[in-house]
Amino acid sequence: MTTTTVRELARNTPGTRDRYADLLRVASLATVVCGHWLMAAVTADGRVGNLLASLPGLQVLTWVLQVMPVFFFVGGFAHALTFRSLRRRLPAGSVYAAFLHGRSRRLLVPTAVFVLVWTAAALAAALLGGDRGPVGAALRLVAQPLWFIGVYLAVVALTPPLLRLHERAGARVPLALVAAVAAVDLLRFAFGVPYVGFLNFALVWLAVHQLGFLRADGMIRRPGLLAAAGLAGAAALVALGPYPLSMVGMPGEEVSNMAPPTLALLCHALWLVGAVELLRGPGTRLAGRARVWRAVVAANGVAMTAFLWHLTAMLGVYAALLAVGAPLPAPATGAWWAQVPPRLAAAAVLTALLVAVFRRFEVPGAPGASPRPGSGPLAVVGAALCLSGVLGLSLVGFGGILDGRTAVLVAVPVSAPAALAMVLGGWLLVARAARPSPPAGPDPRRH
Repeated sequence: MTTTTVRELARNTPGTRDRYADLLRVASLATVVCGHWLMAAVTADGRVGNLLASLPGLQVLTWVLQVMPVFFFVGGFAHALTFRSLRRRLPAGSVYAAFLHGRSRRLLVPTAVFVLVWTAAALAAALLGGDRGPVGAALRLVAQPLWFIGVYLAVVALTPPLLRLHERAGARVPLALVAAVAAVDLLRFAFGVPYVGFLNFALVWLAVHQLGFLRADGMIRRPGLLAAAGLAGAAALVALGPYPLSMVGMPGEEVSNMAPPTLALLCHALWLVGAVELLRGPGTRLAGRARVWRAVVAANGVAMTAFLWHLTAMLGVYAALLAVGAPLPAPATGAWWAQVPPRLAAAAVLTALLVAVFRRFEVPGAPGASPRPGSGPLAVVGAALCLSGVLGLSLVGFGGILDGRTAVLVAVPVSAPAALAMVLGGWLLVARAARPSPPAGPDPRRH
């Protein structure tokens, strides 16, 4: 996006647009990116560690810095507005396909490019016999953020039915989802029911997404109470239950609050949603400043590209340090902390370069012409394939692509080639479902 385009978009922004929501979207992704850069600790032998595992006392910071719930919350707000706009303008039978295509293309087009580039790199490494050791670790690590794309696709696909449910039941829907998350954790931890925890990948993030619907209808009236209840609930669960302190995954931990998500993470999300709503006044005034808004507009135009490639940039920085023989001190030592500022700056520069190369694939999310009526089922099948493939890739990674390596997605083994086929095939179905109806032929009665 050129500077002129950014200025024009910022200048032409309608006065009714909720700029604070856009600011939250950019700030949440930026926090996630910076957190990944800071937490990663590569040692001289090429092993990738985690700063929070070396300094467990810092894990409490994740209660502020694990802000992915904010992105889902803002997503729910935006999806409610978009779907209602389409519902007013399009025939009923084509609304779903238009919504799904419009909201998913901005996710899936840059994701497909990212997947294809890394698949080609993995194939080259495998053919050259270099997909082991540090290279193999990198091929697995770069795919991990794809879990977010897959789960976000799921909440996009489920927006229409859950929005209709919200319009009938309001706040009872997220309350029911909170109860369902608690029931899943009870079955998982108290009774040891296998695989049941995977349900929370849907239930937790859908509950947060549902709060965005409440925001769209002005129904979050006591954010302070929501923040206090969420914070108290998370603290009680961590103190009394099997839940770890960290709100991000830690290597080797028996229980993670993230994979699968837990009731503690959902309470953490409630605390964050309440907190950002408490800051809505000053946040709106900040986003209303001309320079800040231009920065938000520019960042929103490349946010998904930056998110997809930020780990690639980080690993590129570490690869360069290893190549030149630079010392890589042990994590959390004084020498390690001294390297943090230049290392983060280098990662930011390399991410900017990657964004400059791949930003052209981050297409706007607005749908085009009205799709054919009845195309919703095809869009549903395509979305299901896409999210299954993306989640599968996030688990199996790109390493061992020629060795038949698999990872278990719920209870199904998935290989990288199969996951790639699902992503590409699913997107073709979503795109086909969104094709507009052919123009009507000439009326024979006029001849």
